[in-house]
Amino acid sequence: MKLKGAKAVHYDSGPNMTPLVDVVMVILIFLMLTGSFGAAAHFLPSSMPIKATGKGNIDKDKIPKVPDPQLEIFVTSKDSTVYVARLADGVQYVNGVSQTGKTLVQALTEKRQAHQAGGKKADTLQVVLCPRLSTSFEHLMSVYQAAMQAECPKIGFQSARD
Repeated sequence: MKLKGAKAVHYDSGPNMTPLVDVVMVILIFLMLTGSFGAAAHFLPSSMPIKATGKGNIDKDKIPKVPDPQLEIFVTSKDSTVYVARLADGVQYVNGVSQTGKTLVQALTEKRQAHQAGGKKADTLQVVLCPRLSTSFEHLMSVYQAAMQAECPKIGFQSARD
């Protein structure tokens, strides 16, 4: 006596996916519930009193200081006898004199005085000379001497940004 069911075609349907679907649905429901509660509050409520000085003690020496303002002068040599000094406001001084007749020393003195008139110390203004690679040393020193005559206390050099 043979059973016909033993010879019937048996299809392998793979692993049982029901537990996986159950776990994914539980995680999805959990995330939907927690996400909806967190969306209503933008800030965490606190019962701490508000103080003008704050809660912590801050060491004032560890606070980064704002860098001093810079007055950049771009120096270019046209040839062996002519140089151009251009301030950040766009005014050009050919051999130390602008088209209006104002000298570079006068312009730097006015900038220093305007800085001091704003209630700041003169030594907080930094004059930065930015020579190009083709600028001769003599021309750069002429601009440096103009800054010294304008009594600018901080004069520095920076590589050119061509």
